Amino acid sequence: MKTLRLPQILFCATLVLTIAVGCRSTQPAKVTHPASLDVRSFLAKGDGVTKDTAAFQSALDYCETRGGGTVDVPPGVYLIGSIVIHPNTTLRLEGRANLIGSPNIADYPLEQVRWEGEFRQGHRALISSDKADNVSITGGGSIFGPSLNLSRLRNPRGPALIELANGTNVTLNGFSTLYQQLWSIHLLFCKNVTARNLTIRTINTNGDGIDVDSCSDLTIEGCDINTGDDAISLKSGRGLSAVRLERPTQNVLITNCILASTLDAGLGVGTEMSGGIRNVRLENCTMSGHQNGIFIKSRDGRGGFMENITGENLIVNNSPVFLGIDLVKKGIQATDPVPGDIEKWALVKNISFNHVTVNNVQTLVLGTNIPPARPLDGLTLTDITGKCGRGIILTNVLNAKFDGIKVTGFRGALFVTNNVQMAP
Repeated sequence: MKTLRLPQILFCATLVLTIAVGCRSTQPAKVTHPASLDVRSFLAKGDGVTKDTAAFQSALDYCETRGGGTVDVPPGVYLIGSIVIHPNTTLRLEGRANLIGSPNIADYPLEQVRWEGEFRQGHRALISSDKADNVSITGGGSIFGPSLNLSRLRNPRGPALIELANGTNVTLNGFSTLYQQLWSIHLLFCKNVTARNLTIRTINTNGDGIDVDSCSDLTIEGCDINTGDDAISLKSGRGLSAVRLERPTQNVLITNCILASTLDAGLGVGTEMSGGIRNVRLENCTMSGHQNGIFIKSRDGRGGFMENITGENLIVNNSPVFLGIDLVKKGIQATDPVPGDIEKWALVKNISFNHVTVNNVQTLVLGTNIPPARPLDGLTLTDITGKCGRGIILTNVLNAKFDGIKVTGFRGALFVTNNVQMAP
């Protein structure tokens, strides 16, 4: 016969019943308890074989009854399905604590998700929250997504790794993730978000690292992200419905990060951007992308805007293009595209990069797919050094400013432009 641990006795002391040794904890009345709960006290095994979903959810639900708290996950291998974090709750993964997503699709309930810019049915993420403020996932542990047969599902969408929606004061700090062919961290309609000291690894198409989707006031700091798609992607929905929703991604700081992609860009801005993207600052980062270090992208039917996007003190290595701009034909068409000869195009203005070093970059800037009906208004590039195969190639730009472009090794002209007007 097992002996009850002291934390179990404390948790159950307020219940007017006798709990049989070895049974799962029953939700008690709302009372005050120690700030931290050990998930093993809710009978999580952490042996990598036993499914610990119910134990994790019981601990998180218990926190809800007491107005919040911290669920501690000690070292071990925890096999879990989808779990939900409630308001005022921290999930803390100790070093050598490993969460592994169940391979059973039944462990991920269907719900409404926003996927590639539109709302549709999808399986709930491995770790999920909705309308929960003051949520944190912290610690030095690791989170491994479910198997490829789940992550490659598209109709309905398979489970993301972490999906947090409609929350204020969200903190992600210190842990590592590994996933494939689906988004790792999806933040939707969140405010005041900090993602710090994360190590994120993915492979294959759609394997984004962090997707910032119609969020405000967000800092991504000190993260090491190497992915099969965009390392960081900034989004805000696609089509007329997203324009009308008016939920831009705005006030984003990305600093002191390593951003790499084996398929797309270190930083992708768009293509789902109909709700708008503005006030983005990228600084002190080292980047590389299979296609672009930084890619600003859209297409007809998006509408919306992208403005005030700046970068400073950047190192871009081993990328075909440092800065790619394609506003004509990138991304899936919306089911409700924005109409109009001019309004269907994104309004893009005030793009600025300063103090950038490029190494083994084939083309410095490539922006030939910009609609003449809505030229890019305001592109500033200053203090750019290093080596590249070709220089700056642009079409349909107003108020351009170039100063201190001191790259070497390029062939042909440094500037190849068509319908580019310089700033006064």
